[in-house]
Amino acid sequence: MVPNTINEAVGTVKETSTGPWRDAWRSFSKNKVALVGAVIVLFFVFLAVFGPWLAPQGINEQSIKDHRLLPPSSEFWFGTDDFGRDIFSRIIHGARISLGVGFFSVIGSVVIGSILGIIAGYYGKWVDMIISRVFDVMLAFPSILLAIAVVSVLGPSLRNALIAIAIINIPNFGRLIRSKVLSIKEEEYITSAKAIGMKDIRILFSHILPNSLAPVIVAGTLAIASAIIEAAALGFLGLGAQAPAPEWGKMLADARMFLRNAPWTMIFPGLAIMLTVLGFNLMGDGLRDALDPRMKN
Repeated sequence: MVPNTINEAVGTVKETSTGPWRDAWRSFSKNKVALVGAVIVLFFVFLAVFGPWLAPQGINEQSIKDHRLLPPSSEFWFGTDDFGRDIFSRIIHGARISLGVGFFSVIGSVVIGSILGIIAGYYGKWVDMIISRVFDVMLAFPSILLAIAVVSVLGPSLRNALIAIAIINIPNFGRLIRSKVLSIKEEEYITSAKAIGMKDIRILFSHILPNSLAPVIVAGTLAIASAIIEAAALGFLGLGAQAPAPEWGKMLADARMFLRNAPWTMIFPGLAIMLTVLGFNLMGDGLRDALDPRMKN
């Protein structure tokens, strides 16, 4: 009877014990609001990937004489702009630009911010003081004003807007990783790794970084939403994507003078920005609830 009891106990443990990432996925999949956000995000990612094949019209096909400022119809689902271009097609192509800026700017922020945060938190002393003071100075400025300053120096373009958005988000990820490293480096397994002679670089990338990923994933998802808004704001101010690129913020800027006569020229690009940001925020909140142990209860 004893062996059977032991086997049953072991089987029960195998069934109930799962990895942290599997537990997080199970918790995330039960959050209906987060799933709605994920569906919205996946929808716009689908548009960004397959946009050239989904758009019914060319993004720069103009017909000022025949199709200028036409309202939504069966031929032009979202209407046309002041150059007679199909707004629906331009929004589909604009998804690639906005999501591209969001993803790549956040990836740059995460990489650079994580490296600086790990160095500051692990080594401390004067290294931590210098890096932390740089972060404090950058955070003292409103993010959009700092982005405008960076783009003004580099010159208005989509690439420079991406660089500016990446720069202004570095302190957020750096401070997040730094705080996590300060707590992790005091754990017993880190002390043991140092005791057996493991090199710092291996400790950082084998132990500390993997255990700091959960909050970075959550912050990164939410940061993509902020980056999309910042890219749209720079485009609206004429500092981001330049004409004739179908960037959503630039489309809003070009349509602002037609708000009364042709409101659809602003409504649909604005809805695209709103839905994309909403999707990332809902998904980010769901990831936070799934990955943060304090939210389990």
